[in-house]
Amino acid sequence: MSLLDATTEPCTMLDKTTVRDGYGGFTYRYVEGAGFDANFSLDTSTPARVAEKQGVKNLFTVTTKKSITLMHGDVFRRESDGKTFRVTSDGSDKKTPESATLNMRVVSAEEWSLPNGQDTGD
Repeated sequence: MSLLDATTEPCTMLDKTTVRDGYGGFTYRYVEGAGFDANFSLDTSTPARVAEKQGVKNLFTVTTKKSITLMHGDVFRRESDGKTFRVTSDGSDKKTPESATLNMRVVSAEEWSLPNGQDTGD
C-alpha cells in the first residue's frame, strides 16, 4: 500500500439541484451525490496565509485518482469532519501522464459553506 493510498479520506459530492420554493419559483439545494476518496494538504505558503488574513478561507491541495475529475465550482464534503469544500481550479489540467505509475489528479479547493447555512437536505 502506498502512502498516498494510506492517507485517503472518504468524501461525498454535493450536487446542486433545483427545488420548488412554494411561491411559484425555485431555489437551489445541494444533495448528496457520488462518493470518492481524496488526500488533503493545507496550503501553508506565504501568499495563502496573506489571503487568509484578508478573509479567504483555508486553501487546500486535493489529490484524487485520475478517474475522478473535479471541476471548478464543484462542491464536496470530507466525511471525517463534515467540512465542505469548493474546487477553485480545473481538474482536467493537472494529472499524471498515462505512462506514469502514479495514478493522481490534483485540484485546488477552499473551505466553503453552503449558502444560507443550508444542509444537504438528507
